[in-house]
Amino acid sequence: ALSYHGYVISTHLLIIVGPSIPDDLLADFEKLGVVILEQRPVPTDALDGVELVVRFEGSAADLSAVASEHGVDVALLPVGSSVSRGLICLDCDSTLITGEVIEMLAAHAGKEAEVAEVTDRAMRGELDFEESLRERVAVLKGLDESVIATVSQAIELTPGVKDALATLKTQGYRVAVVSGGFIQVLEPLARELDLDYVRANTLEIEDGRLTGRVTGKVVDRKAKEEFLREFAADLGLEMEQTVAVGDGANDIDMINASGLGIAFNAKPALREHADVAINLPTLAGLVQILGASSLRDDK
Repeated sequence: ALSYHGYVISTHLLIIVGPSIPDDLLADFEKLGVVILEQRPVPTDALDGVELVVRFEGSAADLSAVASEHGVDVALLPVGSSVSRGLICLDCDSTLITGEVIEMLAAHAGKEAEVAEVTDRAMRGELDFEESLRERVAVLKGLDESVIATVSQAIELTPGVKDALATLKTQGYRVAVVSGGFIQVLEPLARELDLDYVRANTLEIEDGRLTGRVTGKVVDRKAKEEFLREFAADLGLEMEQTVAVGDGANDIDMINASGLGIAFNAKPALREHADVAINLPTLAGLVQILGASSLRDDK
């Protein structure tokens, strides 16, 4: 029910984040049928933000389209939930970091463009991930293992993610990264970011050179979901208490299994499965989205 004894009852929290919040944005939202009942500022050091308690029966996609025109992101979250979320699990390439490690490695073999094309098709869901991974790794055969350290040093974290994860950890979150990339590259990041769980593929090395193969079970779409469930069970959490963040088709099962799925500058194949889409080139907004009143126990 949207009313009780004449009082209007809220249906959602609407979180808006961006470099600044345009003056005319709320008016445009009201034209879409958003009834604003309460609002409070939720700025961070990196982004401006506002949290609105609203009544809204329209389309979240319409809100996102208007938000995009104004250069901001929005998250529309149902009210009435006091779930305490305790685990956030992120994809690595193009989510935690800005690039694709396999392409950076392939550049040292003169095959970057060729590998990038296969990566893009895999992330759109057009190719089987395991098959495409093995095809791409094969071009690395013969590279000296020192290339791993070279690429690791060249990796750039996605803007805002380091501070956001540090803040979430102070709020009690555990942080995991599951990657279709490579553990040898992720391990230094895991130490830098104080990650609680890390899973990725392992590049096979013989006599100081890459063999063009990976060892063990491939971390594909299904494995990412399995790892998310494993981490939650290890922490004694229900799946509704988990958050997953990703950008490609390989993240769909993880996003679907999580309590809150967040698409970050994602391919359409993933975006349609996510609860929230972040389209700004920063993950600083995670703090506002996950700090929303409906996600806290103190409400």
